[in-house]
Amino acid sequence: MSQYRQSPFANLTPVVKNLLILNIIFFIATYVLGARFDMVRWFAVFYFDSPFFRPWQVITYMFMHGGIAHIFFNMFALFMFGPILEYSLGSKKFFNLYFICGIGAILLQWLVQAIEVHSLVGTFTINMNQGFSPEVIGKLEAIYNGPVLGASGAVFGLLVAFGMLYPNMELFLFFIPVPIKAKYIVPGYIVIELWLGVAQYGGDNVAHFAHLGGAIFGFLMIKLWGVKKPNNFF
Repeated sequence: MSQYRQSPFANLTPVVKNLLILNIIFFIATYVLGARFDMVRWFAVFYFDSPFFRPWQVITYMFMHGGIAHIFFNMFALFMFGPILEYSLGSKKFFNLYFICGIGAILLQWLVQAIEVHSLVGTFTINMNQGFSPEVIGKLEAIYNGPVLGASGAVFGLLVAFGMLYPNMELFLFFIPVPIKAKYIVPGYIVIELWLGVAQYGGDNVAHFAHLGGAIFGFLMIKLWGVKKPNNFF
């Protein structure tokens, strides 16, 4: 047996590697700083009419995560699918794809939230001097005070791009012992996210429409760029 073992990170592409590092730094900083500096308050993203919203949040929210499982699954997907996409698209396009999908994710999330606000008060923004019922106030507080955080929207965009470029690549899912082609897995994820977003189960605090927004922008960018499936790969 060879005594030399190549690191699993040796073949990481530059943009993927730097994204992984930044996400880990933000995650560690969130817990190290704790109450001394509220990272979520400043770097997660809030509804555009919220008093907590700041313009830079549309970028920084992608580096914030709510727990070990949240960051693990996002970074695992970035680690698995990111390098092959960066090789295929080039670092510049991959970088653009990632952040465009992340921004597209929050735009769709905002649209859904704006529709919810409009259904409650008749406008997309609120006047704090207006009188609302306790039920309406509770729903508005959830929208205005609830942060959105995580790389999931950007990652969903990457998954869609991967499925479009490598539809026949076989992938393994957790708890499913047989490989499934990407062209079946990716649409399946999208349908599940749409269902969960529409159903709005109690206690579900996942921004499903942000995931869908990232997926939509991932699809659009691959189409707009005219990227073709590699002829010599699957």
